[in-house]
Order: sequence, then C-alpha cells, then structure tokens
Amino acid sequence: MLKSKRIFLAIEIHPQTDFISSLEQLKNVLKHESIKWVSSNNLHLTLKFFGETPVEKINSIILSLEEVLNPWPEFEFKIEKIGIFGSSYHPKLIWAGISNNDRLKEMKKDITTNLEKIGYFNDRQNFVPHLTLGRIKQINNRKLFQENLQKCRDLKFQTVMVSKIYLYESVLERAGPIYTVIHEFPPM
Repeated sequence: MLKSKRIFLAIEIHPQTDFISSLEQLKNVLKHESIKWVSSNNLHLTLKFFGETPVEKINSIILSLEEVLNPWPEFEFKIEKIGIFGSSYHPKLIWAGISNNDRLKEMKKDITTNLEKIGYFNDRQNFVPHLTLGRIKQINNRKLFQENLQKCRDLKFQTVMVSKIYLYESVLERAGPIYTVIHEFPPM
C-alpha cells in the first residue's frame, strides 16, 4: 500500500500551434546542447510543489486549497520570453516566462497563507511564475548557447485562459514523469 505520493498544484497548459512552433524553433537552435526537453503534454505552471506527501495528509491539503479556490474567478496570462535559471556560465533550466500575472501572484499568496495553517510553509524563494521547457544536462559551447538563446528571448507563445487548477500526483518514470489528476478546482 502506498504510504506517500509525490504531489503538486498546477495550471495545465495546452500548447497551441504558435507555442509548439516557437518551442520547435528553440529546440532547433539549441540542438547541439544536451538538454532534456519537457514533453508538450506535460507543460504546466506549478503553484505549489509538495513533494513526497503522506497519503493521509492529502485530504487536508485538498480541504485547505478548497477554502481558497472554491470558487475562484477565471483569469488569463501570457506565456512569453525565454530565460534560464542558474548563471549564464552554469545554466540549469530553460523556462518560458509569464506576464500579466497580478491575479496569479494574488492567488499564489492566498494559497501559501492558507497552506501554512496546516503546516506547509513556503520555500524561501520568491514566486517566479514560469513553465519549465528543458533541463540542461551539459552545455558544449557556452558562447554559442548564449547567442542562440538570445535569438529566442522574445518568442511569443500564447495567452492562457485559466479555467481549472489541478492537484496532481507525479510518478517519475525513465521515459519521463506521468501526471495523474488527484483533484480539480474549477472556477466560479
């Protein structure tokens, strides 16, 4: 019997044609680097990563989230611009940024405040809304990587209408993670 599940709260992203095209362009200019790209089926914006969580605590997490997310107003944001986490000499991750996100930041703050009441405290880092596009394993040519990334910095991806928020279980497999919805939080 499972004692814990690896869980996270997120907004699922359904890439449109322009997004897929921009992502393919990015992959193409960085094809000589060792990057593990996220499958377009698994793109999401994480609001809270819980990690390994005892199964018996999941229901209290859902109840806490429902206090904030039941109901919540639909909103939208834009996915645009490319960035990296890590230094320019040792980049770790390639991401697409989120703009028009005041509502998103407000929602994240409310979620964090409510989860703290049941013992789930926010990490020390500021909330930087983003979509992980790829995890960098190794850069073969740093200068070329930086030049190629600069060419793609202002790619436009898409506008997302947030109509559901999901609590997912993540099972790590060799071929990539498998996400299963545990609970969904619909808007008003």
